[in-house]
Amino acid sequence: MNNWIAVACATHVARGLEGGFMQVCHGKADPLKRIQAGDRVVYYSPATEMGGKDKLQSFTAMGVVRAGEPYPFNMGGGFIPYRKDVDWWPAQQAAIQPLLELLEFSKGVRQWGAPFRFGLFTISAHDMQMIARAMGATPGGPEPARSPSQTEFPF
Repeated sequence: MNNWIAVACATHVARGLEGGFMQVCHGKADPLKRIQAGDRVVYYSPATEMGGKDKLQSFTAMGVVRAGEPYPFNMGGGFIPYRKDVDWWPAQQAAIQPLLELLEFSKGVRQWGAPFRFGLFTISAHDMQMIARAMGATPGGPEPARSPSQTEFPF
């Protein structure tokens, strides 16, 4: 199993949360083919709206990828992006700034935002754990959220 960070604005992430899916890299299929069933994914949203200047810079969703290949979805107007289904976990938005020196991919890195330009990249289990705790994520279901120090994650 792998741990992934995907990048999308918060409004796009909200659509995926509502519909139980993820899209990456403006709907391209190839990046989604790298993600397998059981992989964990967390979305990072640099802004609230696509191209927005609000600097949200927060993790906005976390879940586990379901079995299945990427599939096309007609959104109308000739836009047919590819998606993968995800079981999203109850979680709260968490700002990245307080985590930068705790995460292996960003600790001591001046240009911490560089990997986000790819739209999708892998992270360590340690980093996923730290992000999950910051988000108060509840893996596997809608049971009441526990405090981050009480939560045990399956990775």
